[in-house]
Amino acid sequence: MRKQEDRVRVNEEIRLSPVRLIGAEGEQVGIVPLDEARRIARESGLDMVEVAPDARPIVVRIMDYGKHLFEAKKKAREARKKETRIAVKQVKLRPNIDGHDLETKLSHARRFLKAGDKVKVTIMFRGRDLRRPENGRKLLERVIEIMGDDAVIEQAPGGIVNRDMSMVLGPVKKV
Repeated sequence: MRKQEDRVRVNEEIRLSPVRLIGAEGEQVGIVPLDEARRIARESGLDMVEVAPDARPIVVRIMDYGKHLFEAKKKAREARKKETRIAVKQVKLRPNIDGHDLETKLSHARRFLKAGDKVKVTIMFRGRDLRRPENGRKLLERVIEIMGDDAVIEQAPGGIVNRDMSMVLGPVKKV
């Protein structure tokens, strides 16, 4: 159920008289009593829909309200189909990761980037790793060097936050 203020009044729900009436083809009929507006709508087989409730006299339009709702929902569906959702995938590394393990993790990152997702590369520090944060920064620079053609840096590596150092890579835009 919609909120009360969002609700559009239709046919018998409209109570104020007189009304400014707009015809089915969009032509101005003029200011008419409410009963006459209802009669005109009934004769044409359409609904009387409140368009401007704040205007005095209120503005009502003769239209097929069911068809109007259907087309509005259809437009909303089409808009949702066209919108894109970009997910942020995460690849976690340690400062002293082996070369082969790094290649494996970065192949996953490449796959995510090709799918159009962003990749957050996180270096996790534990214990004594925190004494040498430059090892983490060197590893991130190595990741940038390896991923060079496949990724764009969207957020550069920063400092250590909660024992993690991270950066965000985005997919390369195709021209």
